Amino acid sequence: MSAVAETTEGPIEVIQVLFALHPGFGAQELCGPLEILSKALHKIHDPNTRAFECTFASVSPGVTSSSGLTIKADIDIRTAHEDLNEYDVLIIPGGNGVDDVLKKNAEPLELIKAFAQLQSSDPSKERTLMSIGTGSLLLAQTGILQGLAATTHPDYYTKMEIICKDAARRGDLEQTDVMEENYVVNNARFELGEKLEENPFVLSKRPDGRRKSIARKGSNAWKESVKRRESNARRATLKLGGLRLITSGGITSGLDASLYLVAAMVSHESAQEVARVMQYTWNKGVTVEGIDV
Repeated sequence: MSAVAETTEGPIEVIQVLFALHPGFGAQELCGPLEILSKALHKIHDPNTRAFECTFASVSPGVTSSSGLTIKADIDIRTAHEDLNEYDVLIIPGGNGVDDVLKKNAEPLELIKAFAQLQSSDPSKERTLMSIGTGSLLLAQTGILQGLAATTHPDYYTKMEIICKDAARRGDLEQTDVMEENYVVNNARFELGEKLEENPFVLSKRPDGRRKSIARKGSNAWKESVKRRESNARRATLKLGGLRLITSGGITSGLDASLYLVAAMVSHESAQEVARVMQYTWNKGVTVEGIDV
């Protein structure tokens, strides 16, 4: 699976995104990010340069959201596991069904762990794992948030902390910093801007006066990523092999995180254009770790 967009300058690799859906997922936690990714272009106003191709995976042929929206799955979970290396981004929506997934220890928990393990075993590829809303509770349950920072829907901060502490006891006792943020990014891969005050990803002063972000500057086109001289050795020393891990709060936070993903993997200009078309004001989150490229 390697969709390619054709331009006058030659082919541009399309970023492969996998949405892992569980029964009772949040419809808006799927549709919001999907709408943003589907509008993102490598070259603004050129429809032939679409940046993302999205695939839906579920344990059943059709999966229904908590509000009654039924989505036809493109592939089943078994196929998702088999083809996991072909995807650049894995997105986990939350929703009311998260509790059942946790109780039954069901998918997409194993898929999440497999994706994280894939990055740890092969840090040469740039991969991103993103959760929307309570989807971060599933990430927490797998233990992959140990030693990292994360957020979730505000109503679930306490539950998130409990799940993370339980995961720490089962693991190596590393704690998770549950942050009250719009979205939180770990292991970003951006160049540091010379003027941080002009960096679109840096919050120079936190509204609550707490820890500042150390975000990296984005806007590197995906087609240029293969040319970047990123240190694989250094990436391998990071948590999860340098897997870019994004957790977001509620529904609109998922929109903001998705715009961040567009800016990170396509360009800041592309993200701004998507926000303009959707008449949406992009609210930034924080980046807590990163490496220079």
